[in-house]
Parts: sequence; structure tokens; C-alpha cells
Amino acid sequence: MLLSRNWLNQFVDTTDKTTAELVDAFNELGLVVEGVETIGEGLDSIITAKVQGIRAHPQADKIRLIDVLRAEGQSETLQVCCGAWNFFEGDVVPLAPLGTTMPDGMLIERRKLRGEWSNGMLCSGRELKLSDDHEGIMRLPADTPLGIRIVDALGLDADVIFDLSVEANRPDAMSVRGVARDLAPKIGAVLKGLTPTFSVASVAPSDVVRGTISATDLCDRLTTTVITGVVVGPSPAWVKTRISAAGMRPINNLVDASNLVMLELGIPSHAFDLDRLAGGRIDVRWATTDERLATLDGIERLLSPAGWRDGVIADSNGVAQGIAAIMGGQTSEVGDSTTSLLLEVAHWVPMCIARSSKRLGLRSEASARFERGTDPAAIPLAVERFVDIVAETCPSMQVTSFDDVGTNRGERSSVRVRTSRVNLVLGTALSGDVIVKLLNPIGFTTTRTTDPDVTDVMVPSWRPDATAEVDVIEEVGRHFGYGNIERRVLTNVRVGQLTPSQRARRLIGDVLVANACDEVWTASFLSAADLERVNHRGGTVALANPLVAEESILRPSLIPGLLRVLGHNANHRNPSMRVFELGHVFETPMPNQIVPYERDVLGVAFAADGDDARTAVRALETLIQALDLNPAAVEVRMKEVAGLHPTRGARVVGSGTGFNLGSVGEIDPEVARSWGVDRRVGVLVLDVESFIGLPRRASTVASFSRFPSSDIDLAFVVDEAVPAAHVADALRVAGGSLLQTVHLFDVYRGDRVPTGSRGLTYRLRFVDPTKTLTDTDVAAVRAECIEQVAKATGATLRS
Repeated sequence: MLLSRNWLNQFVDTTDKTTAELVDAFNELGLVVEGVETIGEGLDSIITAKVQGIRAHPQADKIRLIDVLRAEGQSETLQVCCGAWNFFEGDVVPLAPLGTTMPDGMLIERRKLRGEWSNGMLCSGRELKLSDDHEGIMRLPADTPLGIRIVDALGLDADVIFDLSVEANRPDAMSVRGVARDLAPKIGAVLKGLTPTFSVASVAPSDVVRGTISATDLCDRLTTTVITGVVVGPSPAWVKTRISAAGMRPINNLVDASNLVMLELGIPSHAFDLDRLAGGRIDVRWATTDERLATLDGIERLLSPAGWRDGVIADSNGVAQGIAAIMGGQTSEVGDSTTSLLLEVAHWVPMCIARSSKRLGLRSEASARFERGTDPAAIPLAVERFVDIVAETCPSMQVTSFDDVGTNRGERSSVRVRTSRVNLVLGTALSGDVIVKLLNPIGFTTTRTTDPDVTDVMVPSWRPDATAEVDVIEEVGRHFGYGNIERRVLTNVRVGQLTPSQRARRLIGDVLVANACDEVWTASFLSAADLERVNHRGGTVALANPLVAEESILRPSLIPGLLRVLGHNANHRNPSMRVFELGHVFETPMPNQIVPYERDVLGVAFAADGDDARTAVRALETLIQALDLNPAAVEVRMKEVAGLHPTRGARVVGSGTGFNLGSVGEIDPEVARSWGVDRRVGVLVLDVESFIGLPRRASTVASFSRFPSSDIDLAFVVDEAVPAAHVADALRVAGGSLLQTVHLFDVYRGDRVPTGSRGLTYRLRFVDPTKTLTDTDVAAVRAECIEQVAKATGATLRS
């Protein structure tokens, strides 16, 4: 927001402060100064002149020869070349004579343009740094004396323009008076009041209600003021100067008065031509579906499409005359022939305006204020200020009616503030009395309670953002000064750490990386064809609005993604690799659930040289050992698993419970080839939460034997239906305390074993902590192992 220091001085005296001091004060208040510009300086040489004649340039179509008169009664004119076309003979304009140094540092010298001499320069508002208008030459009132300084003609004083960054939570600071209200106590100054000569209370009640509210959830206060006897014309010089300093272009006395009130008080208004307004009254309502309206910018806009609601201001015939709080319509626009006005000033529900403004892509100065929240209590003052400004150019005007409907009169809310909480949040040691002294000057009325720690604070109507205790604490901090708060290093007795579940997940990743696996990420979306290729069975969760039509299913398995990674690498001559992913899979909702069932799953694919199902089983054993799980709590059961080899796949279940923990084995060769993988692929899939929640091993400490161990190999012929783990369990029972380890190192299927059977070869290590085992000792325990396996599983010793 652009803020004029001269305008600011109307509300708070800053003459004893330097520009740098004001910048520091604004920054401390949170109104960050993004730029500072000085205007009105370096204009002493610019004078007023009259356009006496306009001639075509003989050598240029876009340049004209202007004869200007520099003094009344003077016959001699000065020729100036000019490319602007917005002025005419008889107009009074600013002239920079030869030798003038412009505000931007340019020196005006005699120059020849296409063979014609230019003896000076006619100036625009931007060239004089008085406004952003660069579309043409600045035109002065016709009665402006000639030959006087432009600063005298405009009543200009040198000014400083601050470019303030006003955040969304400070709607009160989007006006000159709002900034002054905040600044005054900060710099130790007194806030000056604004007392209009006109009062709405002086208007006699009318029999005709000029404004009604049909949409009370859109607008909660509406005032309508009828003003007759107006004459549309240029604004007074001081009005033009102020709104130009704020970055707006002067238009006419009525529009400029509305804009000045908005910039000064933060209350936008809209003036309708009363004679063009059907019935001479307005109604606030929601637009009907697909209603159309041509706004002031000449664009026809579609309102309230299906699923949206836009507010409008309509006439007595129900025809929309403007988009509520955003922009007026062309039908009742104020023009040069306007003689009577209906001035609308209202308070709107902020979110309604914000939604419409965003949907329409139409943001005005008015909507920017309404969508943040304006002060409903200041509406009468805005009307009075508008009337006072218009009266300067329309002395015969009259206010014939003033209507005020709606319930919102700016009722104030109360917030209870604790002194201890203020100091805890800010890191200060302020007393309750100091807090009161900081809040009262900015309009927060305070009342001390019987509890010395508590103060009741009435929030002013212009601060809709302050609704909680912490909001008031922020005000205390701003006006106490953040720079006055002692800096200290914050400490926290709580030290952040990973949860046991997070540590287990990280350990799983570390173990797999240590076993030459690379972690990958795969997409959560699959196609139906992907699931068919891995023979997936079971329900799936389909997306209602997928990003890609071909990938419309949330993955129920990690295997398709892992195989896609292996196939991609194989196509790029990198077939030998191991990959894993820790990710979510999605299944159809459980009973009494609405959302899909989501699980955290580990998927590992082993496709390095020599990898197969045994690699996956060893990885499972490694994870059990690394997580310190009880091996007896996990059981591998031979069972056909979708996507895995019929005889090289198994379920991983909880011992005794049969609860499914995942699967282990080898990908079916046909499935692997469908993904472009022409090698054996071991695979391990585990439900992470269930797996890491298995019982842990008992914490026991055993001494090392000082005596050598003895190893024996036992090969059994076992029925295919018997899990290898059952054989290992039987060996552990028979081996007793002497058996140190059991390791399956060979699985044989072929013509040397009966059909439906397989050969399993185990290596057993025995050790006695008290002595060296003799051959007799080993032979006895070996016989016991063979007998126990035969008894438990029906296996026979392979010859």
C-alpha cells in the first residue's frame, strides 16, 4: 500500500520524525516498508503554460508541433514537439523550459526532432513523479494562472511515499487513518480525529426504503444515501494529489471522492446514477444460476455457475447492477450527465467476497479490503466524509435520504488475557499495568479483574482478526517492540527421538542395504493389466478420478512395481540387482469402515546372479536376527502364492496363530518374463507392522565353549507338503542343548527322490561347554536327530 506522509500528517503529526525513524517504526509494527520515494522535489522550474496552437509535424505522423504561451497577455509562443494526443488547444499544461533538470535527472535541452526544434517538454504525471499516469500530458484546470510554478498551481508540498507491505491479518492497516492509529502511540504522538461537517443523523427519515438485504448471509449492514444536485467535473487539486500519491488515477469528483474515502478510512463505497437505477432502490441478493452482468470494465461476466454463489446488487426490477463488493455494472454507471446519486456503503461477509473474487479472476481495491474485513462501525463516517468532499465541487447538492438496514453495528468482542501467558509467549516480564498502557492507545479497551493476572480486553470493531488471547498478545509484542525483547537461546528438556516402530523400519532398510539391496520408490497407481500379469487375486480400490485412465487402481501389492524396476534396468543392460521398497498398499475397506484399508509393507526382489528363493529365505532369517525376534515365532508354510512359482513359494505366518505375515519364495518365470526379466527372482513380502510386533528373543547370556565343535550333514527325503521349518524344529528338539546351529543348505528335486518328495540337506553344529565331543557322543545325538525327524515329519534318511 502506498502511503503519503502529508496525508498521514492529517491524523498524526510526524514533523519531528525523520523518514528513517518512521521507516523503523513501521517495520517494528509489522508494516514492513518495501520502498520509499520522495515526490514534489525538483519541480521549481516546471511552470504552467497554455496550448495556443497545435500543428502537424511535416516529417512525423506521431509527433505534433505545439505552440505554448507562457504568460497571460504575451504574444510570443514557444514551439515544443510532443508525442501525446490527449490535450487540445486552450488546455493548461505543465512545461519544462530549457535548462530544467527533471526529477529523474534528465536535463531539458534544445533538440531537433525530424527537422523541427523542440524548445522544452510538456510533462506527464509520471515524469513529474506526481502519479503513475503516463498515458498523456497532465491537464490542469482551465482557470490556472500561466507562468506560475506547478507546485504553486497544484498546492504541492514535497512529500514522501512509503510503500507498506500490509499482511492479510491487518485489514485495519489498509487505510491512512488505520496506519495512523497504529503509528501514533509508537512514536509518542496524539491521534487526530476526523470531524465531518455533514452528519447522517441530520437527515430526516424517508418514507421510501432505498436499500434491502435479501441475502443476510452475504451482507449484514447496508446504507443507502440519496444525493441530488451533483455536477460531474474535475476534483479539487488536493483530492487529485492525494489519490495520485496512493497510486490511483483521478477520474472525476464523484469517483475520486469514493476512492479517497476508501484510501483514507478503509471503507469502500459505490455510487449509482439514481436516474438510471430502476425504482431508485437496490437489493442485495445471491445471483441466479448463470446470470450475466456487464461490469464497468466492459466485460460480460457469468455469475453463479453450478456449484458457486456470487452476490449481486440489483434494482427494484431484480436486474443485477453490480457484483457485490467487487465491481459495479455499466447500466447504472455514473456519467457526465449524472445529477443524482444513490451511494451504497455496506459491510460484507469476507469469505463470500473472497470466493467470488477468486473465481471471477476479478480483484479490485474494494474487494481487497472487503475480503479481509472492514469496520462496520465506520460506515456512517464514510458516508459523511464522502458528502463533505463532493460538496466542495457541488455546493448546490442536497442529501435527501439516508437508510441504514442490517444488524451489524460493529459490536465489540471480549478476550480474557493473562499476564503470565503474555510473558510466557513473548519472553518478557511485563506487568499487567504495562500491558494496559500498550493496548489502550490502539483502541483495545481494558478492564482489570480481581485476579491480578487477568485483564478483560474489548477488541475494537476495526480489528476482526483479533479473536483470541494470542492475537492480543501479538498486539502487546508489536507495541512493546520486538527489538526490546531480550534475546536468549531457547532450550527444551524434551529431546526428539524415533519411536520404536520408526527405529525398526530404519533398521530393516539398513540391513537390506548392507545385503546389496537398493531402495526404490514406485508409483501407488497400477492398471488392471499389471495385476493380471502377477495373477493377483482379491479386491482392489479403484480411483474415481485417476490422473491417468490406464492407472486407475491403488496398488494392493508391491510386486508389480518391483518387477517394473527390474524390467526397466534389464532393458538398460543392468539385469543383476536387488531392490526393496517400504511403502503402502491398499485393500478394500474392512467391515464397518468407509475408507480403504491401508498397510505398510516391505517388498524385496532379489535378481542378482545366483539369487533365487533361498536368497529370499536367508534375507528373512537375517531380518529376524537383526530385529532380535524369536525365530520360533515365525513359520514358513509351503502354499501356493499368486505370482510366485508353484513349488517355490510359501507363506510367512506367525507360529501358533497362523496369522499371515507375508510371503517368501521365487517369482514364477512366466510372470518375470512378462515384465522383461529373464532370470530367477527371489522375493520377500512382509507386513511391516505385524512383523516388527512379533515376540522378541529372551535376553540370555551364554558363555562360549572352550572346546571344539563338531559338524554333521543330514539329508532327508521329505514330502513336498512338509515345510522345511518343521524338519528344522524336530532337529532342534533332538539336538537339545548340544545343538548350536541348524542350517538348510541344499534342496533337491529330481529322479533320485520319489515323485511328490524333495531332498533337504541340513548342516548341524554340536558343541559341549564342558568337554570335547567324542565320535560316540556325536553318533548318539545324530541317531536321536534322525529318529525325531522321522517321527515328527515322516521323513527318511536319504542314502
